Amino acid sequence: MSAPDPVVVTPATLRDWALPEPGTGKESRGQVLVVGGSTQTPGAVCLAGEAALRAGAGKLALATVAPTATALAVAVPESQVLGLETDANSIAVSAADDILDRAQDVDVVLVGPGLVDPAASTLLLERVLPRLTCPVVVDALGSAYLTEHPEGLHHLAGQALLNVNPTELVHTAGRDEEGVLRDPLDVARAVAERSRVVVLCGGSTKYVVAPSGQAWVVEGGGPGLGVSGSGDVQAGIVAGLLARCADPAQAAVWGAYVHARIGERLAAAVGTVGYLARDMPEQVPAVVAEVG
Repeated sequence: MSAPDPVVVTPATLRDWALPEPGTGKESRGQVLVVGGSTQTPGAVCLAGEAALRAGAGKLALATVAPTATALAVAVPESQVLGLETDANSIAVSAADDILDRAQDVDVVLVGPGLVDPAASTLLLERVLPRLTCPVVVDALGSAYLTEHPEGLHHLAGQALLNVNPTELVHTAGRDEEGVLRDPLDVARAVAERSRVVVLCGGSTKYVVAPSGQAWVVEGGGPGLGVSGSGDVQAGIVAGLLARCADPAQAAVWGAYVHARIGERLAAAVGTVGYLARDMPEQVPAVVAEVG
């Protein structure tokens, strides 16, 4: 039996699937922990963290390499920043226990923004992800963990979300790039079913697939979204929506749509290309309000 066609997401789709009402205080809107970055890519954690707050999360903690922690704390004064032990410019495997200690008090953990070494990332996440019990968003090179451990998030019982671009989906699925480009929806379905995660695959067309095979497609956004840091913003939006008690599929669909509409708003204001990822987070509240 063939899989059903994906639902094309429109504002009406989202209005019929309204986000949970935000609480009246920061505790009621949940806390996000973002784990990522390196000495070369501290901005990714900054972008993801700000996007999570702009999407409505109440509190934010950022865990990254110690050499960049002070600068990051100044850049995102709304956050608590943990400086982690560093090995060869990346978060050291020995920092896993510190990450887990901090994760005990949060509602959502986002791992992956700014990680630069797939092998080192996998070693770290092997020590972290199997021991988490809260909802998790795995972003970008964090997906290397699922490449090596396809069943590594089964214990979260569907409370995990994978945010990747088509190239990262290629590696996660173990497929050839041509096959993914030809039918990204089919490959996303395979990964979602195998790893029991909601998959959000970005690109000129975005696909969201639940482990059940149910799928959604988000059109638009424009070429300007193809810029460094854009995926980190999308991951942060999704994490912020999860913190507000959206379920993973809902957070992914809303996050993909909001990210696409941000691209269109900035294209109209700045140009088809040329706007930056740093311009995106402040657009999130307005887009969410327009839809809702």
